[in-house]
Amino acid sequence: MKAKKNSDFKIGEIVVYPKHGVGEITKIENMEISNIKTSFYVVKMEQSKLIIRVPLDKKDEVGLRKISSKKTIEEVYSTLKLKPKIRRIMWSRRAQEYETKIFSGDPIKISEVVRDLFRKSSQAEQSYSERQMFQVAIERLAREVAAVEKTDYFQSTEKIEQILNKK
Repeated sequence: MKAKKNSDFKIGEIVVYPKHGVGEITKIENMEISNIKTSFYVVKMEQSKLIIRVPLDKKDEVGLRKISSKKTIEEVYSTLKLKPKIRRIMWSRRAQEYETKIFSGDPIKISEVVRDLFRKSSQAEQSYSERQMFQVAIERLAREVAAVEKTDYFQSTEKIEQILNKK
């Protein structure tokens, strides 16, 4: 899901950087690196104390995009309500597929990972790596949901878990 129509982002705009999640454009900086002048979006990532500089001309390449629409978040909720699809393949292979989905930055794909890795307290215990991957996925998803619905991370996490627990 490449958002090519985003020609430019404004300072203060909330964006998604697929490899790191939700962040805010704090400024546009000009730098000269080996005699080449380049302009960068300076993106402050919400969850980690991370500042990322994305060259303006590389924003599409790295997948920098505006946060999702409310309609996309409704699709996320519908996806979460579906029956989990657990493929009977080795965990290492499944983990690779889940990671690809998480780092795609696509909220629908991330919601599939959250749905597939969610366990009710009455269900069998997950492995440590499954729990870790679930945490990464739900955090990514909850931060984007929070940004779209203008709530906070904890409220959006709770809403996602309520949907998952109703199944």
